[in-house]
Amino acid sequence: MPNTYPITAPAGYRHPVGVSNDEFRAAMSRLAAGVVLVTAFEPPLDPDGPGGEDVGMTATAFMSVSLDPPLVLVSLREGSRMDELLDEQPHWAVSVLSESQRHIAGRFAMKGRISDRLLFEDIPYTRGKATGAALIGGALATLECHTEQRVRAGDHTLVIGRVLTAGLPSADGGPLTYFRGRYRQLG
Repeated sequence: MPNTYPITAPAGYRHPVGVSNDEFRAAMSRLAAGVVLVTAFEPPLDPDGPGGEDVGMTATAFMSVSLDPPLVLVSLREGSRMDELLDEQPHWAVSVLSESQRHIAGRFAMKGRISDRLLFEDIPYTRGKATGAALIGGALATLECHTEQRVRAGDHTLVIGRVLTAGLPSADGGPLTYFRGRYRQLG
């Protein structure tokens, strides 16, 4: 017979059972993660109006899921602009940022940031042939994806995408990582 122990939370915890947000955030900050820029092209609302807009967001919750078929997963805050956009249209891209692209990661992670159009203004990129999404110049790798599945998980949406194209635009430098609440380099 398995041992079962009642789980009770001390007073002051936000959750009825388990850890506080601060404890969870502190523990997870000890896990180093790669940094990517997730991008998608938002088509114009009015087909006769001005062109659409590139949308981007920095993510550290990104991973490979399957080799056959090639699938990746990104976690998006529920209700974020990217979550809402990818709920409407299934094409998106990921640029794996290099250690020299810290400024790009910081720019697209800002709260209360300026418009996406201005964020992309001075960043070199090409448009993906399969998705039309921005692929960041100098990235260590780029992937174009088509959403296969969306899974609600707490206050996030896990978006699983089938990889349509994969490229290695730059072999220079190491990966940009995120550890203990800061962008870091390996080594």
